[in-house]
Amino acid sequence: MVPPLVLDIDGTLTDAQGRLDPRVFDVLPSWDAPVVLATGKAFPYPVSLCHYIGLPETVVAENGGVVLADGEVSYAGDRDAAQAAADEFVARGGDLGWDAADTVNRWRETEIAVNLDADEALLREVAAAYDLEVIDTGFAYHVKSPGVEKGAGLELVCETLAHDPADFVAIGDSENDASTFRVVGSSYAVANADDVARETADEVLSASYFDGTLSVLTSLSES
Repeated sequence: MVPPLVLDIDGTLTDAQGRLDPRVFDVLPSWDAPVVLATGKAFPYPVSLCHYIGLPETVVAENGGVVLADGEVSYAGDRDAAQAAADEFVARGGDLGWDAADTVNRWRETEIAVNLDADEALLREVAAAYDLEVIDTGFAYHVKSPGVEKGAGLELVCETLAHDPADFVAIGDSENDASTFRVVGSSYAVANADDVARETADEVLSASYFDGTLSVLTSLSES
């Protein structure tokens, strides 16, 4: 029996160029246990990925801000406050760093993501004034409500599906995966992971990106 999984996407199911590793389609569709995709991306991204991989739509999106399990969607976080902070950041000379279409935030419902080229010090100052926090996922700065985390999202998934978070194996690469690592039974940081993820994971893998993830999945399926 393989364990249920909670998997980050960027940096974990992708290659170094940020492209989805095609081997995902060889492994995950046949995984004989629940698979939860947990990401900082806006809600439509993991839902779409589940569709194309052929997985049930069980996702934690926007760093725990949106959770989908068993057809039920739950929200956490104050999108209006995040937008107000983003607006003030721009008014004070900051730049969100996206083009006019802003597909990074267009469908985002509980937070705001800002390009890593932005003025981090100013962004954190403005966010704090709105009682918000900023996390660096390695792909963007996320302005969000405190307490909204992937780990809390996974706990909500488990309540809905009647699972124990301790039964899950988690794999990730970033600060936003640390809360997941803390609630699952076993956690792995891929070799490209940031310091927070590496310090929180039970094990740091020797391989990066999906090479590292695949090494765990192969070991679990053979044990």
